[in-house]
Amino acid sequence: MKAGVFTQIDKMEVQEWKKPVIESGDVLIQVKAAALCGTDLRIFHGKKTKGVRMPSIIGHEVSGVVVEAGKDVKTLSVGDRVCVDPVLPCGECAYCMNGMENVCQNRVAIGYEYDGCFAEYMRIPGQFIRRQNVQKLPDSVSWIGGALAEPLGCVINGQRKLNITPGDNVVILGTGPIGLMHCMLAKASGAAKVFVSEPAEMRRNMAADFGADILVDPLKESLEEVVLANTSGLGADVVIMAIGIPALANDALKIARKGGRVSFFAGFSKGDMPPVDVNLIHYNELYVSGSSSLQRKDLQTALALIASKAIDVEKLATHKFPLDKIEDAFAAAESGQALKVILEG
Repeated sequence: MKAGVFTQIDKMEVQEWKKPVIESGDVLIQVKAAALCGTDLRIFHGKKTKGVRMPSIIGHEVSGVVVEAGKDVKTLSVGDRVCVDPVLPCGECAYCMNGMENVCQNRVAIGYEYDGCFAEYMRIPGQFIRRQNVQKLPDSVSWIGGALAEPLGCVINGQRKLNITPGDNVVILGTGPIGLMHCMLAKASGAAKVFVSEPAEMRRNMAADFGADILVDPLKESLEEVVLANTSGLGADVVIMAIGIPALANDALKIARKGGRVSFFAGFSKGDMPPVDVNLIHYNELYVSGSSSLQRKDLQTALALIASKAIDVEKLATHKFPLDKIEDAFAAAESGQALKVILEG
């Protein structure tokens, strides 16, 4: 089969790769849509990541059709349209036993320990099927919608901790694909006003099509002043950092109202971290949370929202490429002109 292989840092190659052979509990899917994620780009540039090998096939946001099913598989059949939660929890550690399977101590993942979706075919090991990491796509969900259910599930996991309710004022820092998903989900949860802060003009202006009410260019105006002016001087109920820039951490804390909720959603690269003003948290009684990956129930919720048209993830897919143009796909993802880049099968 044809595969986009991560051969070395900053190098993806289209190669002939041995088609996976399934065991009795596995399925083989033909990949129909595979989305590039920011994590894939960081891996591509050499970020040391647990489970990633060279050479290997990366990629974890995927939908496809089952073309082979092992004799012991009871819940899936050839012809089923599916998507995948790529993170497999052990189900036994202290975190799994306490409702935090997304931060399982022993988790493994497709695109990391197991070869991923940047290929014509992908094997889904039996343990993923038995633990319901593989979900059938509703008829109304497209291949692209299925592939983007996984990142939407991550956003759902993050916002669950924020408890956005009707009438809330929500600020989102960064309008990449994840920031725009946060916009859509916040609006679907009843947010009265969604502010976005984004220096890139193209992405900032696009945010209006994803539910943003107030667009702020932080290079030309004060986000804090805009937020205070539009919240009766109180600040935002919810602030979401959807971009991993450490220097913005205190800015996020400053614009939250007293008793507000702040999510450091994006991952931060290791390096120079400015000190956080803990007095902002202390005196303003802020609730601060992080977010990692998704739980299996979040994938189900994401599919329900996509199927009902409550969240339109397809409009995030601005660039599409065939698998043999994977190098062009990675270049587009880094160009700043794309939102979600899709490899189509």
